[in-house]
Amino acid sequence: MSLAQLVTRLIDGFYIRPVAAVVPLQTFRYACCGGLNMVLDALWYALIYNFVVAHRFVDLGVVVISPHILSMCLVFPITFFTGFWLNGHVAFRHSVLQQRVQLFRYALSIVGSLMLTYVGLKFFVEVCGIWPTPSKVITTLITVVYSFLAAKYFTFRGCSTD
Repeated sequence: MSLAQLVTRLIDGFYIRPVAAVVPLQTFRYACCGGLNMVLDALWYALIYNFVVAHRFVDLGVVVISPHILSMCLVFPITFFTGFWLNGHVAFRHSVLQQRVQLFRYALSIVGSLMLTYVGLKFFVEVCGIWPTPSKVITTLITVVYSFLAAKYFTFRGCSTD
């Protein structure tokens, strides 16, 4: 059994009433994959912010990068690929599009998510004064709706349901 099949079976094991009566299977899988990726994102962000970046500003000569933004930039490639893999192999596994097309479309849709995340972090940390890790979690929650719509109607378009 492949890792994708294992993750799919595990998620499908929680697809029971009353959720199954209200939420389509594909949406449930997407929510679980997104939730898993969001937890991984928050864990990686906290580790990198606290231990790699260590709360330090980085002066690049032209611009100074704040620690919360630098941490976001370092975490991004990790969660980009885990999110793509989970969506492509679990949530939207029956997409008729080739994987390279999906990857390109995923990258385009993620640009919007990245901009939302950047603006959200700037707002919550620098304007509202909320700590960076909770700010990242709040910002990620805000991008969930955008991400689902982009995945369903653009990135993995033409995906048949199970």
